Amino acid sequence: MLVHGIDEAGRGSCLGPLVLAGATFDEKDIQKLRELGVKDSKLLLPKQRERLFEEIKKIIKNYKILIIQPKEIDEAIDGNSNLNLNWLEARKTAEILNELELDKAIIDCPSPNITAYKNYLKKLLIKEVDLIITHKAERFEAVAAASILAKVTRDSEIEKIKKEVGINFGSGYPSDERTVEFLEKHSSEFKNNGIFRKSWSTWQENERKKEQKKLDGF
Repeated sequence: MLVHGIDEAGRGSCLGPLVLAGATFDEKDIQKLRELGVKDSKLLLPKQRERLFEEIKKIIKNYKILIIQPKEIDEAIDGNSNLNLNWLEARKTAEILNELELDKAIIDCPSPNITAYKNYLKKLLIKEVDLIITHKAERFEAVAAASILAKVTRDSEIEKIKKEVGINFGSGYPSDERTVEFLEKHSSEFKNNGIFRKSWSTWQENERKKEQKKLDGF
C-alpha cells in the first residue's frame, strides 16, 4: 500500500512563500522513517532537517513540492475572492493528490472544522483516495517527512530572498523582531518585489502607521 503524507511550512509568515509538500511511501518503508528519527520539522534543528531531507529522498517513492508565492496567497484571501487560505491549501493539496499514485493520504488539517475541510477537498479529487485528515498529523511519520520537505524548501526560499534584498530579516514571521523591523524600515523599498503578503494584518497595520506618520507631519 502507498501511504501519502501532506504538510506545509510558512502558513503564518507575513513574508515569503507558503510551501506545501506531499510525500508518498510504501507502507513497509514507514519503519525506516522511524529508524531515521523523522518527526515534526518544528522539533528538529536546521542541520537535522537538512540531513533528514536527503535521507528521506532515498526512501520516498514519489513526492511533490508546491511553492505558493505571496501574490497568489493575497489573491486567494482577497475579500472579492471565493477562496481563503484554507481553501487555497485544499486546492493545492488536491493538485498533489491528483498527480501522484497513492492509496491512502494523511493530511494535517489547516481548518478547525475537519469535516468541512474534508468534504471540500473530496470534491476536488479526481480519484478515490482513503483520506485521514486530522490536526497535529505530524505524529504520523509520512506527514512528519512531508513537513521536513516543506520546511527545508521554505528555508531555502527565504535565504534566496535575503540574498536578493541584501538584508537578514530573520524568519519572515510577525513574531520575529528582525522581520518586523525589516517591514517597518524597508516595506516601501521592496513593496513591489513580491515578497510581502499584503493581505496580512501585519502589512496593513504597518501601512496604516506609515500613513498616520505622514498625516502627523502636516
